[in-house]
Amino acid sequence: MTLLTHPPIDQAEDEEMLVPHADFTPEGPQPMEVAPAEATSTVDAQAADDPPSARFTWSIENFSKLNAKKQYSEVFVVGGFKWRVLIFPKGNNVDHLSMYLDVADSSALPYGWSRYAQFSVSVINQIHSKFTIRKDTQHQFNSRESDWGFTSFMPLSELYDPGRGYLVNDTCIIEADVAVRRVVDYWTHDSKKETGYVGLKNQGATCYMNSLLQTLYHIPYFRKAVYHMPTTENDNPSGSIPLALQSLFYKLQYSDTSVATKELTKSFGWDTYDSFMQHDVQELNRVLCEKLEDKMKGTVVEGTIQKLFEGHHMNYIECINVDYKSTRMESFYDLQLDVKGCKDIYASFDKYVEVERLEGDNKYHAEQHGLQDARKGVLFIDFPPVLQLQLKRFEYDFVRDTMVKINDRYEFPLQLDLDRENGKYLAPEADRGVRNLYTLHSVLVHSGGVHGGHYYAYIRPTLSDKWFKFDDERVTKEDMKRALEEQYGGEEELPQTNPGFNNSPFKFTKYSNAYMLVYIRESDVEKIICNVDEKDIAEHLRIRLKKEQEEKELKRKEKSEAHLYTIIKVARDEDLVQQVGKEIYFDLVDHDKVHSFRIQKQQPFNTFKEDVAKEFGIPVQCQRFWLWAKRQNHTYRPNRALTPQEETQSVGHLREISNKTNNAELKLFLEVALDLEMQPLPPTEKTKEDILLFFKFYDPIKEELRYVGRLFVKGNGKPMDILTKLNEMAHFAPDEEIELFEEIKFEPNVMCEPIDKKLSFRNSQLEDGDIICFQKSPQVLKSEECRYPTVPAFLNYVHNRQVVRFRSLEKPKDDEFCLELSKLNNYDEVVENVARHLELDDPSKIRLTSHNCYSQQPKPQPIKYRGVERLTDMLVHYNQISDILYYEVLDIPLPELQGLKTLKVAFHHSTKDEVVVHTIRLPKQSTVGDVINDLKNKVELSHPDAELRLLEVFYHKIYKIFPLQEKIENINDQYWTLRAEEIPEEEKNLGLQDRLIHVYHFVKDSAQNQVQVHNFGDPFFLVIHENETLGEVKTRIQKKLHVADEEFSKWKFAFLSMGRPEYLQDSDIVSCRFQRRDVYGAWEQYLGLEHTDNAPKRSYAANQNRHSYEKPVRIYN
Repeated sequence: MTLLTHPPIDQAEDEEMLVPHADFTPEGPQPMEVAPAEATSTVDAQAADDPPSARFTWSIENFSKLNAKKQYSEVFVVGGFKWRVLIFPKGNNVDHLSMYLDVADSSALPYGWSRYAQFSVSVINQIHSKFTIRKDTQHQFNSRESDWGFTSFMPLSELYDPGRGYLVNDTCIIEADVAVRRVVDYWTHDSKKETGYVGLKNQGATCYMNSLLQTLYHIPYFRKAVYHMPTTENDNPSGSIPLALQSLFYKLQYSDTSVATKELTKSFGWDTYDSFMQHDVQELNRVLCEKLEDKMKGTVVEGTIQKLFEGHHMNYIECINVDYKSTRMESFYDLQLDVKGCKDIYASFDKYVEVERLEGDNKYHAEQHGLQDARKGVLFIDFPPVLQLQLKRFEYDFVRDTMVKINDRYEFPLQLDLDRENGKYLAPEADRGVRNLYTLHSVLVHSGGVHGGHYYAYIRPTLSDKWFKFDDERVTKEDMKRALEEQYGGEEELPQTNPGFNNSPFKFTKYSNAYMLVYIRESDVEKIICNVDEKDIAEHLRIRLKKEQEEKELKRKEKSEAHLYTIIKVARDEDLVQQVGKEIYFDLVDHDKVHSFRIQKQQPFNTFKEDVAKEFGIPVQCQRFWLWAKRQNHTYRPNRALTPQEETQSVGHLREISNKTNNAELKLFLEVALDLEMQPLPPTEKTKEDILLFFKFYDPIKEELRYVGRLFVKGNGKPMDILTKLNEMAHFAPDEEIELFEEIKFEPNVMCEPIDKKLSFRNSQLEDGDIICFQKSPQVLKSEECRYPTVPAFLNYVHNRQVVRFRSLEKPKDDEFCLELSKLNNYDEVVENVARHLELDDPSKIRLTSHNCYSQQPKPQPIKYRGVERLTDMLVHYNQISDILYYEVLDIPLPELQGLKTLKVAFHHSTKDEVVVHTIRLPKQSTVGDVINDLKNKVELSHPDAELRLLEVFYHKIYKIFPLQEKIENINDQYWTLRAEEIPEEEKNLGLQDRLIHVYHFVKDSAQNQVQVHNFGDPFFLVIHENETLGEVKTRIQKKLHVADEEFSKWKFAFLSMGRPEYLQDSDIVSCRFQRRDVYGAWEQYLGLEHTDNAPKRSYAANQNRHSYEKPVRIYN
């Protein structure tokens, strides 16, 4: 696989990726470590002044003598930008030449710079130019990714082979073709102002959804139907797809800025992970239409989806020699058209209705007539008003055993006539009175490859000549050529750099091409492109959305004016009473839940006190405000009272002196003294001897903690002096024996220590803002059973308690039950709690798996038995803490299972064409011989004495025959396929001159002037005898594989070494080609059988492509 990435300098490649390493910052330019005389370079440009495209040629002499790890070319200019080529002559930690295009002056460019280029790099073959190796790509260069290219450009063995033609006279010639594209400033573009339309925000990987939603929105008949779906003011958009879609469409119609889609995806039942998974726009289109069709049932808009998008075709089979015809009508909402092998839409439709002949072995079984020659095909009964055409740009390549993208050129017209050639696509019963002439409405584009990319749409909303590009948040005006011709795909040919010379033109594969087309029937245009205005929108929806808009505008205004204001958050005793023991247990208050005032920074604090008087009914003279301070132990407490002088200053000034870290908020505690009638009193003067303390009371029986008030005490006073007052606060008898504790801190651990009632407050190191917790003496409580008899015990419990949501590993989306545990619980305590809840006798049969906070999925590996110390270790994922664990109930205890190795072995029957996958579970110290013995008891053998062997197969090649003594502990069956088979008798009796060779199936694929070999099917071993010809070997192979003569005659046979085929004639002696060595390690030397792959894929083959698994699109609500 080719690596498209910038070079991670001096860093080993773990695996090939399609994006740069996130933790790598490119180094700045470095001087070339090669003498100037040794390298010459030229630039052929279109014009002398900063051409948009150019070819740079770099001739490097004494190439094999280069010692430096990396080499830079001279700087050349294309499109006004400075570039250079970067190579690693001995490979960037790979055994290939590594080559990149680099922005030469990246370190000197201003912050936020960006430039986009299409480019190719080549190593010229100086003997045969047709063997020149050339690779092309495209990239948006920026400060993080200032170089881009190919880590594995070409094998070093080929580059340095003097006979290959890449090094002649120790000179290597490198060419770079660069085409610079204009980049428009994304952030300053005002879509509404420039185009009249707004875009949709991307949630992470939702561009595929955005392009589809814009297309549907710009079908006014569809939009009107969505508006007419019944919803009420009591509906919640996050739980109602109709309301969420109505809200989205309304905002697209009336908003001035780009619109968020989170409400809609929440209404789909998607979590954050779904929004970061890129799906298929075709699949989403079908799922969404089906869901809306269902939601429209029983409403005034029932049947809208069918009216707009539903067409019908007829599948028929017609016998040739007897009068018999079978037909079946089917409906469709979209049509999937072949791209490969078709030059345009009409060619795809021709292929769609192509007649297939059923004859020979494939005859049709007609009722009452037996097997008959027949014609099979499809014809259309009617087409819908809105025709959605899905272009099959992605298809499964059976040869490569993977998905590939088809970037071939594929044309589509502005006007599509499906009545062409006397209605060749129409069934006899089709209504010929309907004119099937369509005009193009929108083009959805996919840019990128099979493993990801970007979606956007070209739409002409009113079917005029004005086209617009909808690219997530950005909408731009585009011309027709950009929307049509430039989305055909294929190769883009740039003008020759220097027409006077015989230079080959630049050609780049166009990775951006049309993926879905929407056509509207011309006779239905007036009905479809109708007027949609406010009267189509339900009144409750208009009111709701206008209110939302006003709130959004108010927030925007507040944000723009935020620098003029200070937010003052005022905490009072009432807040402490309400919060302590309910919402919080440590410190005194959650400042986000107290009353806040938005005050102009210039306003004097004294006038702010008048606002407080109005709000709380507390006279100005009865108010005393305290500043809060964050202490070194991370607690947050009232620190000191504001002085009369400070209260004359501005609010903004006070904010700055209170806390330097955040100039937006000023946090205060309002102290109010009350008389016996609970009326406010002016505060008494506070001296240095006075200490303000806050008190919490704990009830061990009820397990309750609550705030009971505050007191001023004298520094030289003692706790004994206030015991009566504290008993009064707790509604105890005056002489009740109580214990006092100071709440000191709670992070990272709780510190709550007893207070000596005989020591003075000052000697106990108590100060303003400190918290004292008190309770009945534990000795008094001895008759009562308490889980947490003291304040420290209770606070430790609260600090460490953790409610964990448990999910079955088989249903990873659904919470099954919740348990309250302690973060300090060890492994055994956690599984015992789970087993108790599940009423399971043996906790060791519980296996737990941690949660991945980013993917919202279970982690791939379960937690080992006693593999973690505490519950917290089970819940942590990088720097995030989860509250989810997955469980499974095993059939044997986990310690026993961990001592076993589980292998999946595919057994190939010797005479039947079948493969059965068996799960083998044996102790880890077992050997391959033990696996085979276990397998013998599970499989059907051709005879009782048959011997088995175990092979390691990867991508259709045999890499290893496992020795019987090999331990199974280190065998990896996650990516390799383990294959078991009987050892053929002929292999047991090899003659001295016999060879045991590898035989693989293959096809050739010519790409970028290189022949690539792709293996497929089941590889096998074959004994070849001395002087045995290919003709004789072929006879044995045909018999072994049961291939029909007609098919076998098309097969070619070749000797392959290192991927290069050397075709053999029937008279060639096969054994001469193979080296006399242990062929078990020689999987790159084999006899190749070249033919097309017609066999169905084995189900277990999917095991080799786990990484390509993608979740299907689902809308849950």
